[in-house]
Amino acid sequence: MYHLLVVDDEPGIREIIRKYAEFEGHTATECANGMEAVKLCRRETFDLIILDIMMPELDGFSTCKEIRKVCQTPVLMLSARGEEYDKIHGFELGIDDYVVKPFSPRELMMRVQAIMNRSQPAAREVLSFPGVLVDVGARLLYVDGGKIEMSPKEFDLLYYMARNNGIALTRENLLREVWGYDFFGDDRTLDTHIKLLRRSLGPYSSYIVTLRGVGYRFET
Repeated sequence: MYHLLVVDDEPGIREIIRKYAEFEGHTATECANGMEAVKLCRRETFDLIILDIMMPELDGFSTCKEIRKVCQTPVLMLSARGEEYDKIHGFELGIDDYVVKPFSPRELMMRVQAIMNRSQPAAREVLSFPGVLVDVGARLLYVDGGKIEMSPKEFDLLYYMARNNGIALTRENLLREVWGYDFFGDDRTLDTHIKLLRRSLGPYSSYIVTLRGVGYRFET
């Protein structure tokens, strides 16, 4: 059972999410705005935060920035907009997933479970390549000895591709294995994360090879 914080200025959306969360055996605290969400995160501990972008006073992006100063609780972001910029900006802030409204409440709960499954502590493992070191246990990437900040999902993608070094991975395989469920959303989410991953790898961005019509391959 998880304790969720649901932040959305639409009462109907909050109610639907809360009811589905309770049906799955979770508890949910509702919050109507970003300012209150930040205050709650300073007082209480949550397992996951479902956060809307379009809110008055303090939008979801600003709310996420403030929450990250307080805790590293996983964040699933909601938006009525599906622009790539919004997704990239959200992932750069460290969110774990992004869902475009209108959404299936059942799918949302599956995404919540997938995020929580990935949030479990990983065994100590280190993957080393020329110029690149992936510390799995600490969930850190080092490029030429320097630590690179990454979103949780970006790291999951890097880890899966790196431990399958030299193997062609289809788009369907990456979405299934990295996202942890049958992916229902826009598969451009994968392309967005590949862009972020190449940026993080810097001079070693060529380690991510595009296989046209197939998917990608991590190759050192």
